[in-house]
Amino acid sequence: MTASPNIRFVESERPSEGVVVVFVGENGGLGALGREIDTAADGLLTQAMKLAAFNGKRLKTLELLAPAGLPYDRVVLAGIGGEKPSEAEWTLIGGAIYAAIAARKTQAATVLAEPVEGETIDTSDATRLGLGMMLRAYAFNRYRTKKKDEDNGASDESVDVAIAVADAQAAGAAWPAAQSVGEGVVLARDLVNEPANVLGPVEFAERAATLSELGVEVEVLDEAEMGALGMRALLGVAQGSVRPPRLVVMRWQGGGEEEPLAVVGKGVVFDTGGISLKPAANMEDMKGDMGGAATVVGLMHALASRKAKTNVVGVIGLVENMPDGNAQRPGDIVAAMDGQTIEIINTDAEGRLVLADALHYTIDRFKPRFVVDLATLTGAVIIALGHHNAGLFTNDDGLAGEFSAAGLATGDQVWRLPLGASYDKLIDSKVADMKNTGGRAAGSITAAQFLKRFVGETPWVHLDIAGTGMGAPANEISRTFGSGFGVQLINRVIADHYEG
Repeated sequence: MTASPNIRFVESERPSEGVVVVFVGENGGLGALGREIDTAADGLLTQAMKLAAFNGKRLKTLELLAPAGLPYDRVVLAGIGGEKPSEAEWTLIGGAIYAAIAARKTQAATVLAEPVEGETIDTSDATRLGLGMMLRAYAFNRYRTKKKDEDNGASDESVDVAIAVADAQAAGAAWPAAQSVGEGVVLARDLVNEPANVLGPVEFAERAATLSELGVEVEVLDEAEMGALGMRALLGVAQGSVRPPRLVVMRWQGGGEEEPLAVVGKGVVFDTGGISLKPAANMEDMKGDMGGAATVVGLMHALASRKAKTNVVGVIGLVENMPDGNAQRPGDIVAAMDGQTIEIINTDAEGRLVLADALHYTIDRFKPRFVVDLATLTGAVIIALGHHNAGLFTNDDGLAGEFSAAGLATGDQVWRLPLGASYDKLIDSKVADMKNTGGRAAGSITAAQFLKRFVGETPWVHLDIAGTGMGAPANEISRTFGSGFGVQLINRVIADHYEG
């Protein structure tokens, strides 16, 4: 695996060696230290920008060998644009900078995080820069014995990055919490990127159990225990696989006696579609059908590592959906844990069956203030929203606002889609309480309506992350199949509204 950069914060002053990153604003504006360096180089930085037509556009970089007379190896000019970047944009800027720093096997670099157009750069901006660097450094190459991701902005060697900022003490104090979130994203990415032959339900549960080292209480339910609880919807998905299912309960108790928040994840470690077999093309991507569960584990790591002052329970249902002689069939009827019966129309609509039992179990046992579930649930959400927003469904307008604002702040963006009685009737069955698919029309919505039948009056958010949790287009901070989508988002909702 690639090494995460060693990030520290120092007072703003002109560095004396190594690689130096200089911010450039719109139309080539430089900050005070940047101007000092340009003056010491007889204006060569400004001249180089003109010759390269580099105008400080956000996320663009220009690398220069240090001009004679400067004590540096290289100077990297980093565009930050005109108007002050948002929090999410600072993260992307950090990723772009790290790619430029690491491209030449740099050992150490100093980033002059100074304002260039009169805007201040505060503690949050500085830590978002560091988070972006940390996320860009990630690459999943543990199974590559020859060529590594050398062109990925990732490095096998840890790079020492000093971020020079006005209030280094405040930034340094805030960094551990941001770093914890970054570690949670990296953990979620690792889980999604692992091949299914390595990461089955049992192995996934074992990895989740390592959270106990951070003070998370972890409980693992096996097939017999789930059977005794009546989880026939979840178990029906698992019955075609020789690999036994697991349900993992993770509890972080940082908020005293208050009722917990709950996060539930779909963990289908590989999805063939079952008897309703998927086409062969791109089926290898179905190793990522446990992206929701991966996010829950990454989130619990982040919360425990930063000692979040609230109570959170994470629950993940782990199964493999396979088409052997014992597999569930279209036309079967199963009873969920809460007693509702489900007609199986399509065995490839399996994630909602796993979540039905996991959601009811979580709500019934823990009585949470709200529950959010995450699932790579439907291809339909990709048709609707592409790969840049997750679909958000909820029975609570307040939660919709909180999640939307957190998405804009972190870059884990969501878009609210409707629910309603006209959609709900599409999953009514003639022979059972409901059927597990309402057909092609409004597929993401009818899947959400299905889940809504298992949450009752509990405030609830469903995030369909099929387009964002795996296989999303590469950007400045995410370059692998697994993105870790949702860790930053839910952590931010919790930090802004449910701590202290």
